Parts: sequence; structure tokens; C-alpha cells
Amino acid sequence: MEFRNLGRSGLKISEIAYGNWLTHGSQVEEDAARACVRAALDEGITTFDTADVYAGTRAEEVLGRALEGQRREGLEIFTKVYWPTGPGKNDSGLSRKHIFESINGSLRRLGTDYVDLYQAHRFDNETPLEETMRAFDDLVRQGKVLYVGVSEWRAEQIERALKIADEMGFDRIVSSQPQYSMLWRVIEEEVVPLCEREGVGQIVWSPIAQGVLTGKYEPGRPLPAGSRATDDKGGADMIKRYLTDDLLTRVQELRPIAGDLGLSMAQLAIAWTLQNPNVSAAIVGASRPEQVADNAKAAGVKLDADVLKRIDDVLGSVVIRDPAKTVSPARRP
Repeated sequence: MEFRNLGRSGLKISEIAYGNWLTHGSQVEEDAARACVRAALDEGITTFDTADVYAGTRAEEVLGRALEGQRREGLEIFTKVYWPTGPGKNDSGLSRKHIFESINGSLRRLGTDYVDLYQAHRFDNETPLEETMRAFDDLVRQGKVLYVGVSEWRAEQIERALKIADEMGFDRIVSSQPQYSMLWRVIEEEVVPLCEREGVGQIVWSPIAQGVLTGKYEPGRPLPAGSRATDDKGGADMIKRYLTDDLLTRVQELRPIAGDLGLSMAQLAIAWTLQNPNVSAAIVGASRPEQVADNAKAAGVKLDADVLKRIDDVLGSVVIRDPAKTVSPARRP
């Protein structure tokens, strides 16, 4: 396993991080989830990403139990706050009340006294940003949170938060967690240049585009049974944008590129994201331990300029680049 600094901070994280968005507590039973976490640890992965909302808070509980007994100092545990975790009007968003209550719930479920990184899971258009940043800073000072980050924020939102932190003496954002893959590159035009200047690292999710870049979805063929595309708990909604014959045909044309490099399709996709110097880690999920082992082999892989050009030439116009695709709700859910 290779390690990188999280942005300009002093925190080292494994460049392959393990995430449990659609796996722990929903798609994957707990015994299988524990086996995947053990496989991640065996591969040298030390960075684990979750969120309070995943699987209705159950994902944090499963991850906490799976990591029980591990040396806490040797792990980096990340979680998030924003989406609803209860029925009340203050059970979502980035108000001081919700942030404080959510971190206490997350720490309890994860079985830890602190998280290494606490991330704003979307931008809250109903809460003053100063209130959010002060609440995060207070958690840092209390020792419940070591570093602060965001997820799916636009460049101008990150820039505003950094300005407030500098003006008010708050801890700065050190990370951004966007969707990023060969197919989804909306951060490249605005978010990445800003973050490179400001020392904010990307922890990217869905580097294999919800499984599409593994090549298992073939044009004109039925969807594989048990795949994310057939999951009725949220996976199918996310993946359907990619299930066109044109896109799936182009993905199949990546096979010779991966083969020439001795990589699986998934390894090629994950390694591609890690070629971006602003990326601190790529988050992978899994429903089976062998998937973790396969994905972890993308660590340290170098792709030369000719390979990157071949990938761009194959994918062509199916790549999504519009920065406006990064959207937070106008009102809290």
C-alpha cells in the first residue's frame, strides 16, 4: 500500500481507502462486511470512510464493530454529516445543533472517541456558513474531530469556507470528497485548480463509476444478477446514467489497455484517478473480500501520458465534465 498526505495537512492516509456507502448494513450482510474490512486491513488499507446516513446509520455501527480491537492510532476513520438521520426538522443540514448531535451519534456508533476527518456531506443553503465553520472548529478544539472536510461542494463554496476560516481563525478545510472517475470529471475545471492552490486534497468516491468501469455491464446484454444496477436500495438510481449502449461499448474498448498493462479493468479505473496529483485517496467498496484485494493492487500504479491519451480517445464524448453537475439541495431534505 502507498500513502499520501491528505491535502497539505500532515495526515498520511492510504491511497486506497475503504468505504461502505452501499455495502455495510444494506447490500452486504454483516459477516461479509466484516470479511471485507479484514481484507482491507490485510492489504494495508488504514483509511475507512463512512457517513451517519449510510444504511440508516447502520453502516457506522457495522464498521465500528468490524474495526473493534484494531489499534486506533493506526487507523484513519472518516465520517460525514448533512443528510437526515431522524424525522425532526433539525435532524439534517449543517446547523450547529445538528452537527453537534450528529458527531455524538457517530462516535457512539463507531465506538471511538474521535474521528480523523469530519466531512460536510453537502452544502447547506439554509445555514450561515459562518455557523457551520464555527461548529466544526469547536469540535476540533474539543478533540472529537481532528480534521475537517467537505463532500460534493462546488469550487465557490469551498472558497467561501476557506475565506471564513482564514478571517475568523478557524481550522481550514483539508479535503474534498467528490465523485470522480474516467467517466465523471466535473471537478477538473474548477474544484481541482482551487484545491491545488489552497492545499485541499481530493478523496474521490466511485472511481469505478458504480461498477461500470469493471466492464461487467455489456451492451445489449441483461444486467448481471445481484449487481448494483439491480439494487433497489439506491444503487440502481446512481448507475442508470451510464447504462447506454454507446458508453458501455466504449468501456469494453478499454479492455486491451488494461490487458497491455497487466491490470484488471477495476485496477485501471482506480489507478487512473490516482494519477491526478490533487487526489489523496480513491475510495473503494466491496461486497466480497476478493474485490478488496483486487482493488488494492491499483496502489502505486503509474500510467504514462500515452496510456492516458488512449483512454481519453476511447471514451471521447461520453465523459461528463460540466461543473454545474455538482449540486446540493436548495433546501434541507
